[in-house]
Amino acid sequence: MLIQGCAKIFMPLAAGSIAAALVGTLTGLAFGLSAYDTFFYLVIPIMAGGLGEGAIPLTLGYAAILQVPQPQLFAQVVPPVVLGNLMAIICAALYRQFGARYLRYRGEGSRLLSGASTRKSKLPLISVEPLAEAGMVALGFYMIGLVAHQCTAWPATIVMLGLAVFVKLTRTVSPKLEYGAQMMHRFFCRAVAYPLLFGIGLTLTPWNGLLAALTLANCITIMATVLTLTTVGFVVGRWVGLHPVESAVINACHSGMGGIGDMAILTAADRMSLMPFAQLATRIGGALTVLLALILLAQIQ
Repeated sequence: MLIQGCAKIFMPLAAGSIAAALVGTLTGLAFGLSAYDTFFYLVIPIMAGGLGEGAIPLTLGYAAILQVPQPQLFAQVVPPVVLGNLMAIICAALYRQFGARYLRYRGEGSRLLSGASTRKSKLPLISVEPLAEAGMVALGFYMIGLVAHQCTAWPATIVMLGLAVFVKLTRTVSPKLEYGAQMMHRFFCRAVAYPLLFGIGLTLTPWNGLLAALTLANCITIMATVLTLTTVGFVVGRWVGLHPVESAVINACHSGMGGIGDMAILTAADRMSLMPFAQLATRIGGALTVLLALILLAQIQ
C-alpha cells in the first residue's frame, strides 16, 4: 500500500499545487493585491510545509535573495500559514461529512487506495518490549537526521522521514518492530493529540499577526487556495485510483502547519491512519514548494 500510495499521491498533490497557485494568485489580483505579493507571501507559505520546515527556510531564502531581514519576512508569512491550516481543518471536516453521506467516495475505515486490504496484526494486544524498540528506532532515525542536518543543511525531519520510508519499502524491519510502531502511533493519536493541539494552539499561535492579517482580500485568497488544492485532490485522486475523500484530505495536509497541522487536519477528518501519507505530502511536498519558489524568485530578481 505504501509503495503504490507514494507513487499515486504525488499526482493529485502536484496537480492541486499548480491549480491552487494559479487560482490563489488570480483571486488576489481580483481583490487588488499584486501578483508578486499574493504568490510569494500568501500562496507559497500556505503550501511550504509549516513553520519549522517551511516558513523558516523559505524566509531565509527570501532574505538572502532580496537582502531583507529574515525576521521581517517571517512575521509576514506566519499568518497565511496559520489561516491556511485553519481552512484545511474546515475542509477536512467537510469532507468527513461528505464521505459519511456518500460512501462510494471514501475508503472503508481510512484506506487510501481503492481495493486495498488491511492486515490485522496477530501479535498480542499489549506488549511493552515492541513499544520500547520502536521508540529507540524512531529516536535513532531522528539523531541521524540531526547529523545529516549539520552536514548538508537538510531538515532533520525530512531525513528521518526518508529513512523510515526506505526501511519500510525494503522490508528490513521485523513484524514485531512494525507492531511496536503501530502501537506507539495509536497511543499518540489517542492520548497525546488533543492535549498537544490545545497547548500548541493556545501558546504558539501568533494572535497579533493573525488578527492583523484578517483582511477580506487575504482571507478570500487563502480560502480559494486551499479549496482549490483539496478539490483538485478529490478529482485527480479518483482518476488515479485513490479514494477521493482520502485524497482530498492528503492534499489538505499540504496546506497544514507541519506535523501539528497534520494532526489537526486528520483529527477533523477522522483519518489519523493516513498520517504516513500526510507526512509525505507535508514534508516532501513542502520542501519541493520551497525549492521551486526560491528558484523562481531568484530568476525574476
